[in-house]
Amino acid sequence: MSGSIFAFNSFAEFLAMGKHGFYVWLCFGITLAVMVLNVVLPWLARRKYLHQETRRLRWEAQNESGS
Repeated sequence: MSGSIFAFNSFAEFLAMGKHGFYVWLCFGITLAVMVLNVVLPWLARRKYLHQETRRLRWEAQNESGS
C-alpha cells in the first residue's frame, strides 16, 4: 500500500472512475438536476400563483368600485 491517501493516481483517473466515469458522472448530473428542479419549480409556481392572485384581487377591486 502506498503512502497516498487518494484512491486515484491522477485527476484523469478520477474522472474516468475505472472506465465507469461516464455512468458515474451522468448519475451525479441527473441527481443534481433533480435536486435543483425540486427547488426551482415550486419557487416558479409560487411566483406565478402570487402574480395571478395579485391580478385577480386588482380586478375584483376595480369591478367593485365600478358597480
